This record gives sequence, structure tokens and C-alpha cells, in this order.
Amino acid sequence: MNDNRRYVIVGNGFAGTTCAEQLRKADSSCSIALFTDEPYTLYNRIALPPLLRKQVTEAKVIMRDLAWHEKHAIDLHLSTRVERIDATEKVAYANGTGYPFDALLVATGGRPNPSLSPGVAGAYNVFNFQYMDDTKAISRQLEESKVAVAIGGSFIAYELAEAFASRGVETHWLLRGPRFLRRMLDEIAGEMVDDAARIDGVHVHYGEELDHAVRSNGVVTKVVTSSGIEIPCDCLGVGLGLTINTELLDGTGIEIRTGIVCDDRLETNIKGIYAGGDAAEFYDPTAEMFYRMGTWNNAGAHGKVAAINMAGGDERYHDVPEYSSKLFTDQTITQFGISPEYRPDLDLVRKIDREKKHYRGLFFWKNRLAGVVMIGKGNRAGKRKYVDAIKSKQAFTPDQWEAMLDWTAD
Repeated sequence: MNDNRRYVIVGNGFAGTTCAEQLRKADSSCSIALFTDEPYTLYNRIALPPLLRKQVTEAKVIMRDLAWHEKHAIDLHLSTRVERIDATEKVAYANGTGYPFDALLVATGGRPNPSLSPGVAGAYNVFNFQYMDDTKAISRQLEESKVAVAIGGSFIAYELAEAFASRGVETHWLLRGPRFLRRMLDEIAGEMVDDAARIDGVHVHYGEELDHAVRSNGVVTKVVTSSGIEIPCDCLGVGLGLTINTELLDGTGIEIRTGIVCDDRLETNIKGIYAGGDAAEFYDPTAEMFYRMGTWNNAGAHGKVAAINMAGGDERYHDVPEYSSKLFTDQTITQFGISPEYRPDLDLVRKIDREKKHYRGLFFWKNRLAGVVMIGKGNRAGKRKYVDAIKSKQAFTPDQWEAMLDWTAD
């Protein structure tokens, strides 16, 4: 390894900070510059919903402090936006200063989409939910709210609705589609999520969008849905997806589709420039396709793979993306591999136990297990076996599929 090798990492989320940590472990003499446009060191984004529910403290959410960065000789630039990358000269520019690099990781994630409905923009009590500062602002507003509304069919919208209800606020959730995660979950799975929402007292409005908001003195006081339903509103949470932060790559020639396109080494079409985390449209050799998946585990895996390759190695991404989340107080969901959200030509077999509130769905592609969705507390038996089967790319005949629903952990 060359002495004094220079690395620049844009984005100090789990992918970026993991990459910095791995680079330092591999090379004690290299320089590592890590940039974030937030004022915080690495914090656990999947702990923001519990923070909003007041189940954990801010101190528990912070994962790395300034002392950790100093100890590992990572040059951390807080509240600093990288505006431009010169891919030819290999220089990143921030605040008018150039930072040369031998290898670069872009792990910039995405910014939440605003609601474009009339009456929303600029209102004091309208919030997205992506960052630590969002969490603090929403929490303060909930202290003085009686009715809150969440809009969107995403996990962000769900997390908002769940948090509103947990704080004792009357909660309304507007979903454009017929169910939560409609591109991934079928009708039965959607009903189970709906049951969990209603047990928590959430008023779920399917087939509804926000038509407009009524304001008074810069504050939303009421929302009107697409069908004309009027709902009082003290706090409006917006969960309408993300726009990936790729502007710093304008003019570089790096391919951008739904995200920053990279191969199974997480390297873009320009040598020495890598992508990871939510921003990466990566190649999954198991699913044999490119896609983005913004999960915590996936981000950490990206950071490790990118670090090895940035340092001159040849590591291939081979993890099975996974996430698991609580669904209100009565349910959980676990998903790994891919689902119809990513590949619509999957075959599904499922097992449902309404008494136990359990759902298990297996997705197959070309007779290979491609993904799994589990709903229900304690319904994770066989998880390791399913993951191994996905990785193996083994073919299973259709008459084997039903029996696979009953796999238990070895």
C-alpha cells in the first residue's frame, strides 16, 4: 500500500463512517477527510423513531463522538457541504478549498421530498423526518399538539404515524394507495399492518392524498384530503420519499439513474470513485440486478466493501439486504432479499396464521428464493436458512416451495 494515500468520504452516515473506520484499520499512515453537512457526528438513524417516541435519549442515539474521530485521525468536517467533484484532477471542493484524493466515496444519501400541496410550503408546523434536527423539531411540536397528520405510504410516514400515536396525539395517516408498502405487501399483509395501526388508535385513510392545507398566521390548522375530508391539524408529517443527493457529481460523467450507479465492488464508471448507502444504485450479484435499498445493515456492508476496494483490494458485495422494524405496538416486519417492489415478476407463496398474527411470504425468481417477508412478533424462525438459500442461488422446484414456509432455524 502506498504511503500517504489520500481518501475523501462525502457523507458521515453509517456507510461513510464505517468506510473511514475500515480505511484507518487497514492503513495507519493514510489521510482521511470525512464531510457532512449536518452539525452531528455519526448517529443511529434507525434510533430516531424511538427518540421521537421519547423511548431513548439523544445521547443514546449518537454513535461516534469527536474524540473517536480524533483518536482515529479522521479529519471530520461538520456542517460542511462538498459542492463539486473534479473527477479528472481527483479533487473534492468544499467552501472554496480543494481536497485531493486517491479514492473517493460518495455516501450522500437523500433528502426528503416536500409536499407540493397548496398551503404547506413554509408552514411552521410541517415537518419531514430524516435528520436529528427534524426529530427534535417534531418532538417540540408534539408537546403542544392535539391532532397530527402523517402523509405517505413509506416507512417514514409509518414511523411518523406511530410516533404521533405513541405520544398520545390523535393521529391520522393518509395513504394514496390501498395499503402500506403496496408494492411489496399483498392484501393480507396489508390488513395485518392496518390492524396494528387501528389497535394503536391511528385513523388510517386509504386512497387519500393531501389536497391542500388551511393556514392561519403561517401555521397549518386543517388539512383537506383529495376526497374532501377535513381534519384539524396541529402537526403535519410528510413521508413522500427521497431525492438522492447527486448534484455534487454534475459534470463528472458518473452515471446516475435512480442513484449513483456502481458495480459489485461499489465502484462507479470512473475509476477510484465509489458510492455507498442510500445513494448507491449497486449491483447485487445474487439478485442479478441493479437497485437502491436504503437500509442500515446494507449501508454498513457498503462501507466495508468500499473501504477494501478503495485501499486497492478486490472485495465484492454479496450480502443479502435486510431490514427489520416494529409496526406499532402489536407487530413487527422483517424483510430480506428483494420483493416485487424491485422485480415485479416474482412468484409468491405465503403462510398466514391470523390467530398468531403471523404472515410469511417467500418470493421466487427463476425457481430461486429471492426474498422473504415476515410479519408477526417472534416470526423469524428459519431466517438464517432463508438467507443462505438466497445466497446459494439454488433452484427449488415449485412443489418444494410450500414446505419451505415451515423451515425452522437449525
